[in-house]
Amino acid sequence: MLRAGIVGLPNVGKSTLFNALTRTRKAESANYPFCTIEPNVGVVQVPDERLEVLRKIAKTNVVIPAAIEFVDIAGLVAGASKGEGLGNQFLANIREVDAIIHVVRCFEDENIVHNMGGMDPLRDIEVINTELILADIAALEKRSEKAAKKARGGEAEAIEEMAIIEKLLPHLNDNQPALTFPLTEEEQPVLRRLFLLSAKPVLYAANVAEDDLADASAKPHVQNVTKYARENLGALATPISARLEAELCDLEPEEAKDFLRDFGVEDSGVSQLIRKAYELLGLETFFTAGEKEVRAWTFTKGTKAPQAAGVIHTDFEKGFIKAEVVSYEDLAHLGSVAAAREAGKYRLEGKEYIFRDGDVTLFRFNV
Repeated sequence: MLRAGIVGLPNVGKSTLFNALTRTRKAESANYPFCTIEPNVGVVQVPDERLEVLRKIAKTNVVIPAAIEFVDIAGLVAGASKGEGLGNQFLANIREVDAIIHVVRCFEDENIVHNMGGMDPLRDIEVINTELILADIAALEKRSEKAAKKARGGEAEAIEEMAIIEKLLPHLNDNQPALTFPLTEEEQPVLRRLFLLSAKPVLYAANVAEDDLADASAKPHVQNVTKYARENLGALATPISARLEAELCDLEPEEAKDFLRDFGVEDSGVSQLIRKAYELLGLETFFTAGEKEVRAWTFTKGTKAPQAAGVIHTDFEKGFIKAEVVSYEDLAHLGSVAAAREAGKYRLEGKEYIFRDGDVTLFRFNV
């Protein structure tokens, strides 16, 4: 299962957001730095209204959504790359996730301590980015010593790594994250082997006060975070009120909708954040639908039919024959597989077919 780590400075709302995402109270949320020591982990369902439509068509009561694992990681402070605060532990935890949800404080509250003395979202972002870059520089310098010896001995993998490291270190030393380093298609697998922190995709969560949520996108701090994310990292940003979302944990779905409307909001910020996290990781969804269950399966954009089948079971990929496919839009419009067949919308696809988001499929295989 793919993992997203929730990071940020102390007291920016990370644990509150984690509780809201996972609809639990398992992460301690307190007004002092480092109230999160060991990372909390929770599995979060990806909101998808298509599942209910497919459930009705398939006439089943069992629905299994796609899911992402979220990790609430200890707050980071300046100097973390040198072991300040809980830096070493923070960096070890973040190395294990696939993507970063970077929570940025965009609310004023004199009762909640800011460990850097006052609110400045862009400064806070730079603190964490700098620490990740410094940690990467130290890791690459150490790795290059070993790789250089192996490269002199003619080891091909080490030669590839040294070529990347020699180009990447000046980029990092200019305080630029590995995420923005231009790579050829052949170099990308080499970079992945280096497990760099600043190479991980980032989604910025601009944490606003409850009363600011309705027009959050118009708030200067949120606009600054969004602009920074787009222009410096090609990244996404989304406003959210972690405190407000955490209050929804104890409410039934209809009560939660009414509660949000009182604040001038129609959709949960948590739902938007989860969907953007999915988008951030380059993920899409295909469905299987039958009397037994309707289920969402996660795949990476560009995946061909046999590899999509392998998401369900490796035997499906090994013995792949064909995929019976209908788009969700066609199936929802026509109301049944039989009607989709009659309309010519139900088709057989072979090994070169590239799966699309919303495909509803049945795999034919033989092992």
